[in-house]
Amino acid sequence: MRKDLAMRNQRSFSLEFKRRVVEELMSGESRPAQLCRRYNITSSVLYHWKKQYSRGKFNNEPTEEGALRDRIEKLERLVGKLTLENEFLKKGLQHSISQSQRNGKSSSLSNTSSGISAGGVD
Repeated sequence: MRKDLAMRNQRSFSLEFKRRVVEELMSGESRPAQLCRRYNITSSVLYHWKKQYSRGKFNNEPTEEGALRDRIEKLERLVGKLTLENEFLKKGLQHSISQSQRNGKSSSLSNTSSGISAGGVD
């Protein structure tokens, strides 16, 4: 099947509808399989909505768990960014040290070159 035909069949649900379905699931009124049959949705869609709901994506207050997951993801992205910056700066420092050594200049930087390793500053 062509992609454009598949996209035509994709349904769109309002935030209000998604919120009502998830709240029904979380209240215990209905089991997941019952909701999937009743609303003709897949279980993966239902659980995706539940995850979005927990993060406050349906004009609702995020759950504590969802807020914590968001915080963890933001912190993990920050750690990744800082790690990249750190690696970039280490390589720049090593390059600077090797350039000054090639030029025959001995400086206090050359003393620190022995302390720089692939794992970080010793």
